[in-house]
Amino acid sequence: MKLNRKELENRAAWEAAGFALPQFDIDAVTKQTKEHPKWIHMGAGNIFRAFTANVQQNILNAGKSDTGIIAAEGFDYEIIEKMYKPHDNLGVVVTLKADGSIDKTVVASIVESLALNPDSDAEWTRLKEIFTSPDLQMVSFTITEKGYNLFDAAGNYYANVQADFEAGPEKPGSYIGKVASLLYTRYQAGKIPVAMVSMDNCSHNGDKLFGAVEAYAKHWTENGKADKGFYDYICNPETVSFPWSMIDKITPRPDATVKQMLEDSGFEDVETVITSKNTYVATFVNAEEPQYLVIEDKFPNGRPNLDEGGIIYTDRETVDKVEKMKVCTCLNPLHTALAVYGCLLDYTLIYKEMQDPQLKRLVEIIGYEEGLPVVVDPGIIRPKDFIDEVLQKRVTNPFMPDAPQRIATDTSQKLGIRFGETIKAYVARPDLDVKDLKLIPLVLAGWCRYLMGVDDRGEAMELSSDPLLEVVRPYLANVKLGEVRDFHEDLQPILSNDKIFAVNLYEVGLGETVENYFKELVAGPGAVRATLEKYVK
Repeated sequence: MKLNRKELENRAAWEAAGFALPQFDIDAVTKQTKEHPKWIHMGAGNIFRAFTANVQQNILNAGKSDTGIIAAEGFDYEIIEKMYKPHDNLGVVVTLKADGSIDKTVVASIVESLALNPDSDAEWTRLKEIFTSPDLQMVSFTITEKGYNLFDAAGNYYANVQADFEAGPEKPGSYIGKVASLLYTRYQAGKIPVAMVSMDNCSHNGDKLFGAVEAYAKHWTENGKADKGFYDYICNPETVSFPWSMIDKITPRPDATVKQMLEDSGFEDVETVITSKNTYVATFVNAEEPQYLVIEDKFPNGRPNLDEGGIIYTDRETVDKVEKMKVCTCLNPLHTALAVYGCLLDYTLIYKEMQDPQLKRLVEIIGYEEGLPVVVDPGIIRPKDFIDEVLQKRVTNPFMPDAPQRIATDTSQKLGIRFGETIKAYVARPDLDVKDLKLIPLVLAGWCRYLMGVDDRGEAMELSSDPLLEVVRPYLANVKLGEVRDFHEDLQPILSNDKIFAVNLYEVGLGETVENYFKELVAGPGAVRATLEKYVK
């Protein structure tokens, strides 16, 4: 079986091989979508294919919509040319369940795919047609947080961004420049309203998208490259809105085990394509089963009925609470704890760590006993239920090839939000004592121990990339495994850094606790395990 529309006509063969197939008229949905586009998505990667495209497929299957999605890719055009178009925009979603079973679904809700490329007259003209359609309700994005960044490391605009500012919207070269140009086309067609919905996994993502688009509108209107009214159009939420959202679903790189399973079922198109930009794409996406998408209900031209497929529309305050619940308590801190100690104990898979009694208990206590008392309940997802699912179905899933080394990337940028917010909440609450926190400080001490680049056997350990490694590691240069002494002078510059932890750990009363844990963690080979056994009951 090969993945294309013609092969899909042999439904019996696909269904016999265990594939769930589209239950709607693909031709009719394609025609209706092209004539009356309601939703175009920027960023044709895995989370879009595995999550939101699959949600729309379920809605189409239920007969609750008659239009699909148009996919556009602005970073790596080869994704469209080498994966979408050769397979008639079809994809396979392989859901990896915690019980070891899988679901295989052929997704056909993406009915058109385009490169966001002004140098292609045909595709750029088609994009302009879509953006001038009165039917268009939503432009969504999964382009990663860095996709909204317009500045280089020195704080200056990237050269292509600056060039677009000066040249105007006619033929932009930068990603957001292309988006802003298409919005200008929509403005010129009658100031038609639309929602610009970032679905990227970053805090207040709608603000990041707005800030990027607003910069272009400001420069173009100030230098006369666009009508003065364009800036007002962008800044008025009644015409162009930038809702916040919270998304949560893990979609790792295509996995060899899944590839073999598909081959064994008779599916032939399993080879991964690596583009010239080093993007790994395949006909299939492997993903975990749990998924969450909460979107601020701010749609000036009507909204797609994604709520029919389990997506939650709510107000901005609730989106913020859901995000904080996930990032500060119920998922991300547990991931970081497993990452730090998993690296020190030479684990390479997260689910294997959850078979370790001390590590399993470590994250249970951090989540249920230390974090849950200060979590803000968003009202639409129960925090305890969320942690239950994380610890019982997600991080224990043997099919998810996620590694502590990957999660340990950029840990210095994560500690403040993942643990600092909980510490601050304890300090602010008169009914709580921050010194009752025992295992969160143990994770912070574990990170300092990790920075030594030596595992629990006393052997050299490669550290994951982190922008502050060169800043913090020199403070520990004189620390040797097996030393018995006071480490205050070594640790004080790190533990007092409120840019890392969101608080000065000494000022809130935890600095000495972290120092004492660190002293035990460096006592010699095997000290990490011994310390965990001592404190994780």
